[in-house]
Amino acid sequence: MLDAQIDTPTVGNIFSDNPKITARNVNVYYGEKQAIKDVSLDIGVGEVVSFIGPSGCGKSTFLRCLNRMNDTIETCSITGEIRLDGDDIYDSKIDVVPLRARVGIVFQKPNPFPKSIYDNVAYGPRIHGLARNKSELDEIVEASLHKAGLWDEVSSRLDQSGTGLSGGQQQRLCIARAIAVSPEVILMDEPCSALDPIATARIEELIFELKGDYSIAIVTHSMTQAARVSDRTAYFHLGNLVEVGNTQDIFTKPQHELTNSYITGRFG
Repeated sequence: MLDAQIDTPTVGNIFSDNPKITARNVNVYYGEKQAIKDVSLDIGVGEVVSFIGPSGCGKSTFLRCLNRMNDTIETCSITGEIRLDGDDIYDSKIDVVPLRARVGIVFQKPNPFPKSIYDNVAYGPRIHGLARNKSELDEIVEASLHKAGLWDEVSSRLDQSGTGLSGGQQQRLCIARAIAVSPEVILMDEPCSALDPIATARIEELIFELKGDYSIAIVTHSMTQAARVSDRTAYFHLGNLVEVGNTQDIFTKPQHELTNSYITGRFG
């Protein structure tokens, strides 16, 4: 019954008044299997958009389309159009290395490099040539750790391994690493699912602080987290974008029966 109701256009407003990323009619296939079906959505400048939905609904797959992370999967193919500041990111002339600097990603499980805290953050600026000397690199590292809310906790031990930090600190280190290359968009794929409630609360505070400087798209399995951190929420079901809208409206007066069923816990 629920599956039969998804062959309808997306309910709500897919558009942003000031779009940073525009996705139009995006389809994703893993071999013969279609994982994303005709999804269109804007992510605005300085906006946090949450992607919610049951496991396997396509929300992480769509997120990874936004900086071409799916290119690393041999069987994956994509149709449709995704633009960053009006430029087609799937154009054959686009170099994915600078693209992924502009559109950074933080994964579900913290994955610091087996290097010092300093070198974790300095890695990106070094390979992209963002610092002319050690003094400038020091400034980037410190500023990035400040923005990630980690500087006060690690400033006296920058030479120690990033893998020795707590889970929550490791995730903030990964956010600092993403920030260090001056991205315009930050993608977060369930960034708190491996963290305890205290660390989760700190990451949520950080998301709120960061949105003044970045556009943020976050996949979350937690509806309460989506309600707390996002401006707009997009609900996915079986590869379809079912409904998108103002977060408060999605959670208090959803327009689609599928969204309402998920929000109220009838399935998912």
